[in-house]
Amino acid sequence: MTKLSVNINKLATLRNSRGGNNPNIIQAAIDCERFGADGITVHPRPDERHIRYADVRELKKVITTEFNIEGNPREQKFIDLVLEVKPTQVTLVPDSLNQVTSDHGWDTLTHHSFLCEVIEMFQSNGIRTSIFVDPDLKHIHGAKKTGTDRIELYTENYASHYHSGKEVAIAPYVSAAQKAAELGLGINAGHDLSLDNLSFFSKQIPQLLEVSIGHALICDAIYLGLENTIQLYKRKLVYHA
Repeated sequence: MTKLSVNINKLATLRNSRGGNNPNIIQAAIDCERFGADGITVHPRPDERHIRYADVRELKKVITTEFNIEGNPREQKFIDLVLEVKPTQVTLVPDSLNQVTSDHGWDTLTHHSFLCEVIEMFQSNGIRTSIFVDPDLKHIHGAKKTGTDRIELYTENYASHYHSGKEVAIAPYVSAAQKAAELGLGINAGHDLSLDNLSFFSKQIPQLLEVSIGHALICDAIYLGLENTIQLYKRKLVYHA
């Protein structure tokens, strides 16, 4: 089965809006796992507007599935945190300092040397690496040359165009996934995947290993409940031989 990693950033945003510890982020991660999540994702940013660096350290102590930390490796603070915590996977995202949310993948050709350096550093510490990329074949080839273990396909464009023409919207992702598989790269995906568009995406993308979903899943949980929502998302994922 394709694994579902639940991004709990939005729960941290809710907590931070009032101070205190409600909702309790550590307990939320434990509950997500208990409700069926195959992993927990966090994306700490330098301003700590949602997940805090202290949260990441505490989460490491309790997570029993896979722990995925996303972030920009140009921030030394982020690198130090990842090397300290040693998550299952680090996903490298080219965010700018004040970016609201991720909105593009790496130019793996322009940043080849930098990516090679940080990937080797993380891998030498036993951390699986993934690069956030657009469904562009030249950047898939570039990702392979960095030595990364996986790529994460940035799926916002697919999600935005799903209702106006899902076959057209999915086409570049199918091509990118096929090329990645051919090159021996593991394939993850994330950003704006939802109950509406996840099933079609999962069925069309060969060898999809993991999806990371936060915003839509937490929004759905407000109406449907967290346990039920996690199970509904898992049912949208299919087995890939």
